[in-house]
Amino acid sequence: MVVRRGEARALALAKELAALMSAHKLQVMSEPEFAGALAAEPLSALELARQADLILVLGGDGTLLGIARLIEDPSVPILGINLGGLGFLTEVPVAEAKPALERVLAGDYEVDHRITLEATLSGSPVKRLRALNDMVVNRHDARRMLDISVVADAQPFCSYRADGLIIATPTGSTAYALSAGGPIVFPTVGAIILAPICPHALGNRPAVLPDSFELEVRVGPGAEDARVTADSQELLEFRPRDAVRVRRADNPVALVRSTHPYFEIWRNKLHWG
Repeated sequence: MVVRRGEARALALAKELAALMSAHKLQVMSEPEFAGALAAEPLSALELARQADLILVLGGDGTLLGIARLIEDPSVPILGINLGGLGFLTEVPVAEAKPALERVLAGDYEVDHRITLEATLSGSPVKRLRALNDMVVNRHDARRMLDISVVADAQPFCSYRADGLIIATPTGSTAYALSAGGPIVFPTVGAIILAPICPHALGNRPAVLPDSFELEVRVGPGAEDARVTADSQELLEFRPRDAVRVRRADNPVALVRSTHPYFEIWRNKLHWG
């Protein structure tokens, strides 16, 4: 169980769901600060990701993103209960939390395997980021633009002068990339979205590329404060002489599919008619 911090509703619901799982003779695990309240085995987030057979998230999309990046086994499903805002990833409303968990425990559920992205620095494979939503190249000093060049599938693709560049998965197409004018992409499509942030040239529009392409991103001189962030939660700093390589990661994330059709979720979340 991964519980949103500072949210009394999340902890109250977590207690109910923990009791339900205990009644099914299942071992409940959680991060140490919640373990006592949930009568759970205390484990770090990394150990939860490694040991759990099911990840139950009670919070918002940010809470889910934090644990999803750590899960290496694509067979481990994540059930997200929405106690946040929009909730594109934590799709299950609180009122449906118990029935949804019961269905999962009974094996009556399906999952969507969502691609993730991996970013590494040239010459430093140890430094690696993983993202379910997006990788963002920008700089600490938001007042200054970046010169960004992108090579896609070993071919020169585009040069941008912009505040930054968003490289998003279909899952992340409804997040930061959408705010930058990017398209909404059905979450199981095999694609990568490139969306420049406030580009200087109006012709620099968002683009959709196959997820089989590896991207190489470089920044121009004078951008010593450049960085790449994963899901707005982890970052790597790099210098103009470095290249950031972004590719589809080998391990997708399994999200338990809501009983609500995805188009219905779009209509409700985006207030479509």
